[in-house]
Amino acid sequence: MDVRSSEVTIPAGEAELPADLLVPAEPTGVVLFAHGSGSSRHSPRNTAVAHVLNRSALGTVLVDLLTPAEDRVDARTAELRFDIGLLAGRLAAIVDWLAAERPFGTVPIGLFGASTGAAAALVAAAARPDLVGAVVSRGGRPDLAGAALGQVRAPTLLLVGGLDEQVITLNEQAQEALPDTAELTVIPGATHLFEEPGTLEQVAHSAADWFTTHLTR
Repeated sequence: MDVRSSEVTIPAGEAELPADLLVPAEPTGVVLFAHGSGSSRHSPRNTAVAHVLNRSALGTVLVDLLTPAEDRVDARTAELRFDIGLLAGRLAAIVDWLAAERPFGTVPIGLFGASTGAAAALVAAAARPDLVGAVVSRGGRPDLAGAALGQVRAPTLLLVGGLDEQVITLNEQAQEALPDTAELTVIPGATHLFEEPGTLEQVAHSAADWFTTHLTR
């Protein structure tokens, strides 16, 4: 499939965030990625998932949620990667930008969150119920979304590795707080980062199916 790539800067409050846009010829939706702890828009796992989504006619946005200065602070202290309120606010601002600037056209918006990014994605989905049409969490910490879980209206898929036992428990608890449209899928033989052969591919195809089903015009 023909996919056009471009780099843009997206305003989010006082921050200016670099992002990579991957735009299929005729996108049916767009998925904004929220990377996990200590990662960036260059995350090889999120990039691999994005390419599978592109083949399903879904546009993707890979973005750095911290500025370079903030990233340097976080590299020393690891404090900002767990600031769910900050990250969620920036995701919500990017959702607003996508809805206003329409670089993918008038298509529905989904969120894909990994690790702590999943919590930020769910908080942002709760804050933008009319704009966010679906959410997928990969090895996520949805429990960190707290009370916002009960306010999420977007159909949510929780993907967890079968060997990631503590995170399975946290996702089971979060599923109980989410609406009935939330589903939990355990990927057999996978650890937290889905590094085992074939497991990340299962994540990517499950996410593509979820967004294709739930991101309707």
